[in-house]
Amino acid sequence: MPEDWHWPVGLSLSTEVGYQQPQFSEDTWTWEIRLIMDKQWGPWYFSVNTAFEKAIQGANSANGWDFAPSVKISYDLTKLIAIGVEYYGDLGEIGQFPPGNQQQQQLFPTIDLNFSPDWEFNFGVGFGLTSKTDGLIVKLILGRRF
Repeated sequence: MPEDWHWPVGLSLSTEVGYQQPQFSEDTWTWEIRLIMDKQWGPWYFSVNTAFEKAIQGANSANGWDFAPSVKISYDLTKLIAIGVEYYGDLGEIGQFPPGNQQQQQLFPTIDLNFSPDWEFNFGVGFGLTSKTDGLIVKLILGRRF
């Protein structure tokens, strides 16, 4: 939503169609729809992403939509540096969620470097909270804002 609408939270909707080679994923084509809500309160930033994901082609294409929420909380130490924590989950197919220990859930301590309004840098080292999740993951987002 444009800032001049003066909504109490930021709100956006994104969609992504992606391809992965078969040696990396049993689902080669996927579709994601993501509703993003966020708010900056002084040095604090909060974001909730509700993602719905579907395999279009591959082993899971006959399955329904998965629900994959994520949450971010960060604190601006300076105008350049923010530290935070991010949660990523895949709770499973809507209406058929498996028990919590069978879901994918990850937690990432993160750092954001705000070089300029045009660029974003986010780095984190995450760990899985369940046996169905990768034990250790390193992520880096380098983005150009338009």
